[in-house]
Amino acid sequence: MSTLTGWERALERAEEALWGYFIRREPIDLVAALRRECDSSAVVCSQSRVVVPNAYDVMLAEHVHDELTRNGAHVGQALTDKLAQHGEHHGYEWAGPLAVHVTKAREVPNGRYQVTSRAMANVSADGFRYESL
Repeated sequence: MSTLTGWERALERAEEALWGYFIRREPIDLVAALRRECDSSAVVCSQSRVVVPNAYDVMLAEHVHDELTRNGAHVGQALTDKLAQHGEHHGYEWAGPLAVHVTKAREVPNGRYQVTSRAMANVSADGFRYESL
């Protein structure tokens, strides 16, 4: 492991610890769920090309959504940034422009959040137009 990679991981752990300190545990869990969704949906096209979905939909339970956005935080952009770092670290190729869309839901399976993904040609900041590639 190179020195730079070690420093990057140390900085990531410190950032996640700060998120956890200020906003409990939800953001760290969300980032981990996004990474799992990305990794599990990866399609290996060749030794040097792994394609992953580019559109991620995060449905948050009302209480989680309210807590994360209470201070005016841009949760969707923060999650997009973390997922972009994850993809870059693994050498993934996005199926299109990367976006994480966060919505509030009355019910989600685990009572906190649900993450889904898909490859989409057109992604808008206001939400997803469900037109698959």
